[in-house]
Amino acid sequence: MSILSAHAGADEVCGFFGLDEAACARLRTYAEALEKWNAHINLVAPSTLAQVWGRHVADGLQLLPILRAEGLRRVIDLGTGSGVPGLVLALADPSLDVHLVESTARKCAFLRQVAQEAGIDVNIHQARIESLDPAMLKADMRTAITARALAPLPKLLALAWPLLQCGAIGLFAKGRGLQREMERAEAENWHFDSQTIPSVTDAEGNILMVREVRRG
Repeated sequence: MSILSAHAGADEVCGFFGLDEAACARLRTYAEALEKWNAHINLVAPSTLAQVWGRHVADGLQLLPILRAEGLRRVIDLGTGSGVPGLVLALADPSLDVHLVESTARKCAFLRQVAQEAGIDVNIHQARIESLDPAMLKADMRTAITARALAPLPKLLALAWPLLQCGAIGLFAKGRGLQREMERAEAENWHFDSQTIPSVTDAEGNILMVREVRRG
């Protein structure tokens, strides 16, 4: 598996994922807005702004081939914050039905502004994850529940549980502590089928795919 450099630029990242010029232009809108807004609200660590494409955009885009391989057409991104991966995926493929869940009003304003400037439709839910109505989000077997740096796996499963019960698949970005998190989840009576997919942005990272999640 090739690992993209954190210093990769727009052309390298777009080429790596086979994106056309229109998709890359929408992602440029995101990258420019992120730098502008980050001066006023904490979207990403300031030290990573020089690596927006390799550290952030690519981190979201790496889910795109997984979605396509699994036939997943709806994405529910929990605690989306700066829009990774949910907004990045919507910018790359506007045909996806993307729902961004974020409780902070100013971050939601950022997400709306980018979507408007890029000319895409996304569903932005300004709400705490615990208050989500699964019926409203229409999670089903063609739905991916995504999260990046949101919580350790046991808590993440608890937050996503109402949606995972509907048959959705979890796609969670995890680092070097993944094995310990999985052991903790099992110790807390979480059971699931899983697959780990090596990250293309972090040599020690993985995308954890979970399905058939059960409690007790």
